[in-house]
Amino acid sequence: MAILAERTSVSRMTLFKVEQGDPGVAFGTYATVLFVLGMLDRLSDVADPRYDTLGRELEDERLPQRIRLPKRTTPKKDAE
Repeated sequence: MAILAERTSVSRMTLFKVEQGDPGVAFGTYATVLFVLGMLDRLSDVADPRYDTLGRELEDERLPQRIRLPKRTTPKKDAE
């Protein structure tokens, strides 16, 4: 743990917070830790909507429940 903290230039306490997923830690720190661990390709997963179940649920709530199509009006026939 001390070696990883040294390589990422953060304190051991900050590294512990990263391990716990603390939202107060700067995003750059998370990126640096992933880089040092050789897992930088995992960073793209953060913005991938496939892994954001809460975001998808919130988006589904914003969708209209039912869509009503306008009534079709039939043209009136001319009186002959």
